Order: sequence, then C-alpha cells, then structure tokens
Amino acid sequence: MKVLIVFAHPEPKSFNGALKDTAVSTLKAQGHEVQVTDLYQLKWRPELGVEDFVGERLNPDFLDLSAEQEHMFGTSTKPTPDVYAEQQKVLWSDLIIFQYPMWWFGMPAILKGWVDRVMTRGFAYATGRKYETGMFKGRKAMVSTTTGTAASLYEPDGVDGDINHILWPIHNGIFNYLGFEVLPPHVSWMPGRVSAEERQAYLDAYAARLRAIESTEPLFFHPFADFGPDQRLKPGVVARSGFQWNPAVGQSHDEAAETYTPKKIAKAG
Repeated sequence: MKVLIVFAHPEPKSFNGALKDTAVSTLKAQGHEVQVTDLYQLKWRPELGVEDFVGERLNPDFLDLSAEQEHMFGTSTKPTPDVYAEQQKVLWSDLIIFQYPMWWFGMPAILKGWVDRVMTRGFAYATGRKYETGMFKGRKAMVSTTTGTAASLYEPDGVDGDINHILWPIHNGIFNYLGFEVLPPHVSWMPGRVSAEERQAYLDAYAARLRAIESTEPLFFHPFADFGPDQRLKPGVVARSGFQWNPAVGQSHDEAAETYTPKKIAKAG
C-alpha cells in the first residue's frame, strides 16, 4: 500500500512528530511505501486566492474560486508547482493520514489550507462525483490527532463533546465527500500531560493500529439510496452514522448515537 502522511505541527520533536515517525517506520516495516508532506517545513501557503490561478482566467474581472478551479482542470492547465506536487502525491497514494494536534476543535489552519488548495474542483470533486461516486473511491483516509485534555472531556456528556462529532467535518465533509473510505481515527489524549511511559504506550498502540491497517473496518456513512430527493434521510431509514438522526422515524439524537459502531473511539494506549 502507498501511504501519504500530511503532517501539520510546527515542532518536529513534538509528540505529533513522534507519531509521524512511528507511522513511517511501522508502515515501511510492513512493506508499505510512505511519503510525508511536512507542511511547516514546506512553509506551505494556506490561503486559497488569485495566486493559485497561473493560466488564462475564465473571468479575470471576478474571482469565482470553484469556477476557476474547474476551468483550470478542464483546460489541462497545471496549478502552481506546490499544489501540483501535492496532487501527484494524492494520486499516488492508497491511504492518506492527517497527523495534527487538535486546535480549537479542528485542524491547524495550515492543514485546512492544504485541503483548500490541493483538493480542488475538477481534480478532487465535480458535479456528480462526490460521496459514494467520489473521485477517490477505493482509497482510504484517516485522522491521527492529539488533544490537550483528557479523553473524558470528549465523551458524549463531556464538556468538549463527542470526539466523533468534532471530527465529522473532516470525516464526512472532506474524506467521505471525496469518496475515500474513512478509517476510525486514532486519538492520543493529552500526551503533554502524561508520563513518558504513557507516551510510549501511546506510540506502541499507534504502531499496533497501523500494523492492522489493511484489515481495519471503515466507518459507516449512509449511501445515496438512504436519502430522498431533498437529500434528507428517507422516512423509513434509521440513522447509523453516529452524527445524524432521523426524526421521521421518531429517532432521537441519543438513540442515533447508540446505533453507531464503533460507539467510542479507542483510547490510545
């Protein structure tokens, strides 16, 4: 398997760096090929804007980002060299891993900017090419992240909320939207506030997880057949994604959460 790790942490010696290094060594030992995109080392420009369109513009008087992306792709115009290099890595890969610290309940801006600039319309999605008909159907993606606080805060009744809900914009809004099979995330809980022995246990748990990566069951997302013309779950469909629920069948949010498998993210270590 060919694995692309997109690494987003400004400190190479951080625990995120250790997780990245563990992934590289473990995956290579299993016979997989690995490439790493280190966004801070690349000094990646996160903002998507007019600088991303180097060819003849569809409309030079008004910047419609998705229209310009589609025009660029349709005219076989290469994007900027940094974006083109990353798109080639995406096409090369069978699995993409996002490695990042949880900042403000989401990705660091530099990683979101990688998504904005690399996963462009025409290249990564298009009309009729999303979700189960997405461009990257048959490939896999997953999140490996760290938190600053304990696992208990990310339970359904925790002050920060269910970790599955926090990761939904990435799992569904990026990975599933683009057609990837989404593997369960790996979360290392507050590594900066545990012992060295516990941090090593986290790394060992991640290595064990990666050794079984090819047999890992992906998360469940409802297929198009479960949705009506209004793109809402049909009245007879019981939500099973862990994030959605269907009032049309008398289902509550809590009941929907109980149908989700796995119900909880495995605790690292």
